[in-house]
Amino acid sequence: MKIICIGRNYTDHIKELENEKPADPVVFLKPDTAILLKKQPFFIPDFSNDVHHEVEVLVKIAKVGKYIDKKFAHKYYNEISLGIDFTARDLQAKLKEKGLPWEKAKAFDGSAVIGNWMLKEEISDINNVSFTLEKNGNVVQTGNTSHMLWKIDELIEYVSKYFTLKIGDIIFTGTPAGVGRVIAEDKLGGFIENKQMFSITVK
Repeated sequence: MKIICIGRNYTDHIKELENEKPADPVVFLKPDTAILLKKQPFFIPDFSNDVHHEVEVLVKIAKVGKYIDKKFAHKYYNEISLGIDFTARDLQAKLKEKGLPWEKAKAFDGSAVIGNWMLKEEISDINNVSFTLEKNGNVVQTGNTSHMLWKIDELIEYVSKYFTLKIGDIIFTGTPAGVGRVIAEDKLGGFIENKQMFSITVK
């Protein structure tokens, strides 16, 4: 399985990091070793002093597809979840300055939190899903899929031009504003509507 991540998919987050609005989705990959194992804490890597949380809605691919038309994309996933794309922001800044790929800052071990899965039928409108991230009991990120520049079905269409989507692949659909640094002993909880999808501790 592969983890396909979308960057710069919420206007408020683009402004937050003073990035340029992209003409097409920004795509990068994480290896399966990036997945944080269930019930394990997230350990801040020793190569970064500025790891940020980025909460995102996730989509799990349910059947193989290539060159998927947007109008058929809904047939290729049955479940959604919530997760975190942990980012070593200081390392990412250095890589971006040199025009180098982001993977060392984005795809390191444990950098992908994947919450519990729920059937998309439990959601009345996949393009109007509210989600939040709490840090130590305080809401730090709030988003809604209606604010995506590219909606889930559009992302599936776009990504499948370049990569064959296979059963079990996961798409991280981008983060809203509110990203911020994590420190040891922080407790993070992610919610879709009022349903808790994950809870982790930072070490």
